[in-house]
Amino acid sequence: MKKVRLLSTVFLCSVIFYSCQKAINSHTGNESNLQTNIANSHSESNFFDPGGLVSSSQHGVLDTIKKGFKFTEGPAVDKHGNVFFTDQPDDRIYKWDAATGQTSLFLQGTGRSNGMAFDKDGNLIACADMHGELWKIKPDGSHTVMVNNYNGKLLNGPNDVWINPVTGGIYITDPMFPRGYWDNNDPRKTNNPGWPPVYSDQGAGIAGHVYYLAPGSSTLIRVTGSFAGWNPETSWPNGIAGSPDGKKLYINKWNFDGTGGVWVFNINSNGTLSNMQPFVPGLNFCDGMSMDDKGNVYVSINEGVVAYDPSGNRILKIPTGGGSTNNVFAGQNNKILFITGGGPTSPPFPNNNDRIMSAKMNVKGVEKF
Repeated sequence: MKKVRLLSTVFLCSVIFYSCQKAINSHTGNESNLQTNIANSHSESNFFDPGGLVSSSQHGVLDTIKKGFKFTEGPAVDKHGNVFFTDQPDDRIYKWDAATGQTSLFLQGTGRSNGMAFDKDGNLIACADMHGELWKIKPDGSHTVMVNNYNGKLLNGPNDVWINPVTGGIYITDPMFPRGYWDNNDPRKTNNPGWPPVYSDQGAGIAGHVYYLAPGSSTLIRVTGSFAGWNPETSWPNGIAGSPDGKKLYINKWNFDGTGGVWVFNINSNGTLSNMQPFVPGLNFCDGMSMDDKGNVYVSINEGVVAYDPSGNRILKIPTGGGSTNNVFAGQNNKILFITGGGPTSPPFPNNNDRIMSAKMNVKGVEKF
């Protein structure tokens, strides 16, 4: 984002409590004057899509699958193309059925799960930030805690996750976004009375780092600690996605002061990262990400979803009229872009006004395995 208007104290507090809804500001780019009018079951949109990534059958209309949520996040696609997603304020995970188009409750009591992904065994790996944990949720809804600390100290609050399809290694982002629902005696809450946060048990940067969990391990490895340009004090790692060959990792950093954006790393054979390079600098309010089979990276931001080709050129913008928290490719043909978010972009955030949306695409995703 090139320009950022002054954020009010009310907005900043709302960011803390509602999974960092990317809000208020406009992103200036090559395309402009994109208007959105949300009505009934559709969001009338003018897509910026010069390369024809979106199917012509979509007719420039973003479909609303279902309304009535509080704050949707964490869409994860299983091997059948179904999507599991969270409604974090209600502590629930829902399932969207790719065959029927129906949405149903999968689990109540999720550790306040946010970002999620499926492993090769069909388990749902969830960033449960209530107690700073990473959960493995089995198909029957039972769970185990995979990890809850780094070097014996409490994590900030795992936010998003990507699983390397080649090795099975797990990467999580761990920004410090204080939550109103944390226990009153939680040091993350008692030591962070307002925004921005001033305390992290990690003691190595308030904003946070990215961690790697090797297959079969219960010990996290910090993979962003050695990069001079990471700056864990001022940029919050949020969305994460990787290439299907397991060699590239894309990480975005949420911020509101011009220092946010997307960075790309090489993934080493031992799971560590190297060669940190800017991919899309200056893009603020970044959230969840996905990738298509052409190597394009899709980023949820405060205006909707934008996509960039492997060289970092913007090639798509899908406005939602209320931002987007995350996105994933889904459906039986893996050519439906499933989008969470879309609630109001300015506080207060009323209950039951968030939604899940979709767009038919001409490209396939790479997250299903």
